[in-house]
Amino acid sequence: CPSQSISLILFLSILPGSTSDSHYKAPNCVFFLTVGLARANSNSFTHRGELRKAKRIVVKLGSAVVTRGDECGLALVYSFGAVAFGKQRLRHEILLSQSVRQALHSGQNQIKDMSVPVLEARACAAAGQSGLMALYEAMFTQYSTCTAQVLVTNLDFHDDQKRRNLNSTLQELLRMNIVPIINTNDAVVPPPEPNSDLQGVNVISIKDNDSLAARLAVEMKADLLIALSDVEGLYDSPPGTDDAKLIDIFYPGDQLSITYGTKSRVGIGGMEAKVKAALWALQGGTSVVIANGTHPKVTGHVITDIVEGKKVGTFFSEVKPAGPTMEQQTEMARNSGRTLAALHPEQRGEIICHLANLLVEKKEEILAANKMDMDLAVNAGQLSSALLNRLSLSPAKLNSLAIGLRQIALASQDSVGRVLRRTRVAHNLELEQITVPIGVLLVIFEARPDCLPQVSALAIASGNALLAKGGKEAANTNRILHELTQEALDIHGVKEAVQLVSTREEVEDLCRLDEMIDLIIPRGSSQLVKNIQSAAKGIPVLGHSEGICHVYIDSEAAIDKVIKIVRDSKCDYPAACNAMETLLVHRDILRTPLFDQIIDMLRTEQVKIHAGPRFASNLTFSPSEVKSLRTEYGDLECCIEVVDSMQEAIDHIHRYGSSHTDVIVTENEDTAERFLQQLDSACVFWNVSSRFADGYRFGLGAEVGISTARIHARGPVGLEGLLTTKWVLRGDGHTAADFSEQGTMEYLHDNLPVTQPQTSN
Repeated sequence: CPSQSISLILFLSILPGSTSDSHYKAPNCVFFLTVGLARANSNSFTHRGELRKAKRIVVKLGSAVVTRGDECGLALVYSFGAVAFGKQRLRHEILLSQSVRQALHSGQNQIKDMSVPVLEARACAAAGQSGLMALYEAMFTQYSTCTAQVLVTNLDFHDDQKRRNLNSTLQELLRMNIVPIINTNDAVVPPPEPNSDLQGVNVISIKDNDSLAARLAVEMKADLLIALSDVEGLYDSPPGTDDAKLIDIFYPGDQLSITYGTKSRVGIGGMEAKVKAALWALQGGTSVVIANGTHPKVTGHVITDIVEGKKVGTFFSEVKPAGPTMEQQTEMARNSGRTLAALHPEQRGEIICHLANLLVEKKEEILAANKMDMDLAVNAGQLSSALLNRLSLSPAKLNSLAIGLRQIALASQDSVGRVLRRTRVAHNLELEQITVPIGVLLVIFEARPDCLPQVSALAIASGNALLAKGGKEAANTNRILHELTQEALDIHGVKEAVQLVSTREEVEDLCRLDEMIDLIIPRGSSQLVKNIQSAAKGIPVLGHSEGICHVYIDSEAAIDKVIKIVRDSKCDYPAACNAMETLLVHRDILRTPLFDQIIDMLRTEQVKIHAGPRFASNLTFSPSEVKSLRTEYGDLECCIEVVDSMQEAIDHIHRYGSSHTDVIVTENEDTAERFLQQLDSACVFWNVSSRFADGYRFGLGAEVGISTARIHARGPVGLEGLLTTKWVLRGDGHTAADFSEQGTMEYLHDNLPVTQPQTSN
């Protein structure tokens, strides 16, 4: 979205001097916002992402957006339609002209109930138009912006000369950066002719501001028409009714059955009028979005969100993409996932084993697709060497994947439906706590195509549905791996349980599906994880924001172990989140042969060394001084810092670490045990490389990610981390009243031995 466009749009939604008890919203006339020239072609945009290219925008807000619910006053500083404005103005005058004494002594509620005659619309418009424009001028003057009033009637569009004059006037105003405020001349407008709408691209009856906005958008070759109402967008049935679903994208060719509700409390058009106007504008080449403009904290962002391509309201598009929408994919995954969860554990294991076999049998096809992705990435030159390593697959990687999947299949025999606790609550009343799937998982990963079969197998084993969103750099590899996954799922009729999201949807839009997705698991850079955690307002996120892993070399460390562990932790796979980023060295090791060997090894491995403040003060030479002790390099770089004791190392890690994986190298068992007990990271190791923080190496078969959260799963998250529990109570007509003072039963709460259900067919 061009910055100029954003600044102009903000005129509609921001006004200085806002107070806590008043909500400022935009008015109910039609605005033109323009940056640059009108579009040259007559085709509307086909998807939301293209809305960033919009140069000329028409914005229309309904009366329900800007009037108070009691219709006795304004809910804003600047105004709305002339009729609605005049109605409130005349109503106020009539109330005052009745008994002022009565008004002063009877209270506000009785004032509202006083009889007011029916107000004629044309009179309201005449009384309201001057006040309407006064408020507009006051508002835009604060931004040193001029406004111009243009009043039209239906007849102005039927006469060619008047249409040309109107077009010329608007073009000249826009050229001079004057904001045109267009309204129907309701004081003189004749009543609309019935059934005269939508007789073709050149005819639409101007009977409300929806039709006016559509007509003007097409006349002026606007790129986008935004119609803001008091509902989120277009629903398939009246909002608030059972099973009413918001339509994300409306395609005119769809045979959708839509039931419209009643019109708003103050408007004259309603949603049906908006849809008709939207379809007419779309036919004329203007894209349309219908959205909600009433949220006090959101109104200032809704227009910019729309123009930035975010999933807001209902987008009207003439071109329907191939394949299901993101919402449809999620719905298919949830429905098929419930069937998957109901399968016997052996059946879920068979699916995973079949997928493992396919990875080996189809390795030539997989590697060919991966080579296409690698070639594209290398030619583009946009991926670092670390990301290229993640993107690359090999026969050895596929064999390891297959082995890991078979481990998951074996573990799946004792997963869903496992009894964790049994309690005899009372006679013939038994309670069980059993494991169940979480529901629908959304796993977002970057250039890691091997993630797809791993997380798919874990989701299958735990009975969860899966939405996988892979990076575009691995599109070809992800596609064939997903096809093989669905082929394996199809042996038990649950093909749709794993979905690959490959549409143009933004990750932020996925994170807004809080009613459909139960858990988000990001796998990738710390920036990716942070972005997901920020975007996911209503969905839990399982992950780590950073992998700042430490290796502490104690004064009693063995030389051979130190060199092996530091080399492996930093150099084996520096892009991994479990790679060492900071090396803490006990002061007694400085200027010893051990320290010299550590430095020589790192230099041989071409590791760039950054000196911490205390380490730098002990050097006669000065390597690159660290900018921050809380840095995840993700490459052949690391920080070295000096500490005076094991306790100081723990304090340093607690202050600068990310609670991921931290290591102590020492031969002193007491020192090691105190380190293991006092450090509260997800993984704490003694005389072991940090690279062991991995689901496969832990024997979990694979992982969906590493979690540094304090609740639910921590560390490498395998099958167990994708399960939750439910309580099952079996009784014989028991009621809570049976256990009251007047009841005949008493609680026993006896712990019973845990017995697992039969799992064979």
